[in-house]
Amino acid sequence: MNHYEKFEGVIGRTVDESTPWWPEPRRTVKDSPNVVVILFDDLGFSHFGCYGSTIETPNIDRLAAGGIRFSNFHTTTLCSPTRACLLTGRNHHTVGMGMISGMTNGYPNRRGNITRHAATIAEMLREEGFATFCVGKWHLAQTADTSTAGPFEQWPLQRGFDRFYGFMQGEIDQFYPQLTYDNHYVDPPYGPEEGYHLTEDLVDKSMEFIRDLKSVRPDRPFFLYLPFGATHSPHQAPPEFIEKYKGRFDAGWDEIRRTWYENQLKMGIIPEGTELAPRNKSVEPWADLSENQKRFALKLQEAFAAFLDHTDHHIGRFISFLEEMGEMDNTIIILTSDNGASQEGGVTGMMDEAMYFLGVGQDVDEVQSRINEIGGPHSHSNYPWGWAQVGNTPLKWYKQNTFGGGVRDPLIIHWPGYINDKGGIRYQFHHVTDIVPTILELLDVEARGSYCGYDQIPISGTSMAYTFDAPDEKTRKDPQYFEMLGHRGIWADGWKAVTYHRSGAPYTDDEWELYHLDEDFSECHNLATENPEKLREMIELWWIEAGHHGVLPLDDGRNRFAQEGRFRPGTPHQHGYYVYYPPITRVPTAAAPAFGARSWTMTAEVERADKNQDGVIVAHGTQNTGFSWYIKDGRLVFDSNALAKHCVVRSDKLVPVGKSTLGAAFTWADNQGTITLLINGEECGAIQVPSTIRTHTTGMSIGRDSLSPVTDDYDAPFPFEGTISRIEVTHQPYRSEEDERTDGEARHRAEQARQ
Repeated sequence: MNHYEKFEGVIGRTVDESTPWWPEPRRTVKDSPNVVVILFDDLGFSHFGCYGSTIETPNIDRLAAGGIRFSNFHTTTLCSPTRACLLTGRNHHTVGMGMISGMTNGYPNRRGNITRHAATIAEMLREEGFATFCVGKWHLAQTADTSTAGPFEQWPLQRGFDRFYGFMQGEIDQFYPQLTYDNHYVDPPYGPEEGYHLTEDLVDKSMEFIRDLKSVRPDRPFFLYLPFGATHSPHQAPPEFIEKYKGRFDAGWDEIRRTWYENQLKMGIIPEGTELAPRNKSVEPWADLSENQKRFALKLQEAFAAFLDHTDHHIGRFISFLEEMGEMDNTIIILTSDNGASQEGGVTGMMDEAMYFLGVGQDVDEVQSRINEIGGPHSHSNYPWGWAQVGNTPLKWYKQNTFGGGVRDPLIIHWPGYINDKGGIRYQFHHVTDIVPTILELLDVEARGSYCGYDQIPISGTSMAYTFDAPDEKTRKDPQYFEMLGHRGIWADGWKAVTYHRSGAPYTDDEWELYHLDEDFSECHNLATENPEKLREMIELWWIEAGHHGVLPLDDGRNRFAQEGRFRPGTPHQHGYYVYYPPITRVPTAAAPAFGARSWTMTAEVERADKNQDGVIVAHGTQNTGFSWYIKDGRLVFDSNALAKHCVVRSDKLVPVGKSTLGAAFTWADNQGTITLLINGEECGAIQVPSTIRTHTTGMSIGRDSLSPVTDDYDAPFPFEGTISRIEVTHQPYRSEEDERTDGEARHRAEQARQ
């Protein structure tokens, strides 16, 4: 017969006439190193202590002291695109992730998935015999595909990872996370009342996966991808860490930024002569803020610092675990961030970050009564632009922008016994696409031309391994483009051209700036006027690189609010009709109905054996934003929670015992809504709702309020004690493309005006 797998023995009529042969085991040699990639979220260039900050990060600093730091390392300026580059070694547009995974536009560069023609490093290393684990944030699958209905082809287990524990979308509540284990949703093991925090859980699970492997197969190396939720909003940490930073930043962002800048100069993480970039537009001098503005901003910064410190603490636990397992010296650790510090807290900072995306300003005076909640389970906060620029010291602008503050990030590589220049700093220009080829070179693995039957796009990154023993060698990196939401940039041979794009404006109106980065680290001296020929050369190079790497067509995302979470054409729910058959597992936001500024109706067929059977029918969202529809004390209740402002209606009659059909109807007109309750088709209560919010990060639970409780009217999860046999939801169909585009443009204009 034909043997489809390689066999080098001899097969005769019997085993006595045959010669056995076994294939060589893959990567089971004793000294094959493990690889750990730790990824922070929305963390700026200067946030680590070893990059100049006064936030305590002793364990990360320890990795830097035993390895090398890169001061000229770059990302894509946004989360999903950077992750696509980090895992594939190709540029983000090339692999279909030109924007975050939920915002697709029908073109190959914005599919919201990584093409199968670009294998992940997990797929590559699994073929070499590595055990592969992903623990943390994924954000690399179209949002409509992240429910337990799938399809699962872009989930971690289908993209090369043997085991997964974490969350599928972009941000998450650290106390009440919507968790996924392998290919299904799970509840957190315990709640914040018992001390739960996601970061600790992720480190615990990472250690569990490694312990499971090494206890049974100590000969197998592992690849662990550990992308924390930290330090993306919401900035949440245990109270003892928040208390630790009380008063630490009272000097204000101008003085703190100056201190961090001076620290950077002293430690050499920035070149001698580097200037501190001026305050970004709309960042006011600290001295000009009101006392309430200062008080609010300080609480937000203290929560961020606590979040980072707490994450560092658990990285320390993980390091100690590797040492106890005898694996630390044989493990390559790569630690970085996905983009610069976030601008999504606006001018003042936000108690609930959703306000920023909705164009709702924060009333700093009104929020004073709640500032002690910041950092805890009742907040979803993000800090203001002033503190974000401190995190990007000495650079300007932020996440989303292609200036230094958006694209320059810390990078630490630690490998005992193989990195001799311990504590060294490397100044060569490099990019996140360079991580995969670096790993491959260190492991002596050659990428294949085909994985899983798919011919492969060539890896575009450049290995950084040459820098380990050559601190002064010129960078080997070829030209590198940048593009995000129409913001563009190009680096080549020490020069950078960059432009800030205003959404909706013609690209020909963009004003390009020119910087000689080899002499101007912080992009303070625009040479466009005095060197127009060089600028033209760089702009032409950008168009060449854009064409080569699939950046076109340009899309500045002016209708991105309409695109997020939208079902693709032809999917069953695009016409606004849903049917659920409880009990079912949690429904993530993108797969849930589009509750928000549109009319909708919801009905539930329930059965109660007695009058005391109460509980939640449907809960959607969190204690900051969402709604809960439930029965309490025998009455039907609807609580609409818009940024912690509750509108509650209770039925004027009891829900009958036995079978009944319950309803909640929302009518939206003239920018206000009305909720009407129905029992067996008869109206039994109504209330006006002055505002409603479409975006919820936690998704929908049926028959219980699973995570962050929407209301304090009951003790969550408050499961329904009767039977729910069917739930139907109908809402208005999605609006036309033109309506969605107009709405998106209006939101974008408001966003740009704030800047």
